[in-house]
Amino acid sequence: QVQLVESGGGVVQAGGSLRLSCVASGRTTSYYNMAWFRQVPGKPREFVAGISQSGGSGYYGRSLTGRCTLSRDNAKNTVYLQMNSLKPEDAAVYYCAATRATVLVTTTSSYDYWGQGTQVTVSS
Repeated sequence: QVQLVESGGGVVQAGGSLRLSCVASGRTTSYYNMAWFRQVPGKPREFVAGISQSGGSGYYGRSLTGRCTLSRDNAKNTVYLQMNSLKPEDAAVYYCAATRATVLVTTTSSYDYWGQGTQVTVSS
């Protein structure tokens, strides 16, 4: 079992930056590919970015392409999502997820563990 706890959300002005963190407990995160998703009310959960077990490969969804960087520190069991140039439409609950899949995946059904989410609000 893996427990995931996100932090770093909050209110930021348009054009600003936030860094989200996801700390894992239980089995070490180094066993898993990790990802961030986001969701607004009434819409499906959307893939934002994912990173391989080693951190050597990252892949990004369309929503924050060019405006975010995903990284991980396996020694700290932590994954980070740095988001820049934020827009009001980036406001959402951001979720951290872990998968036992050995390939990089982008669908919610492919992920085995989820955090509770952290709210990001972007004011215009």
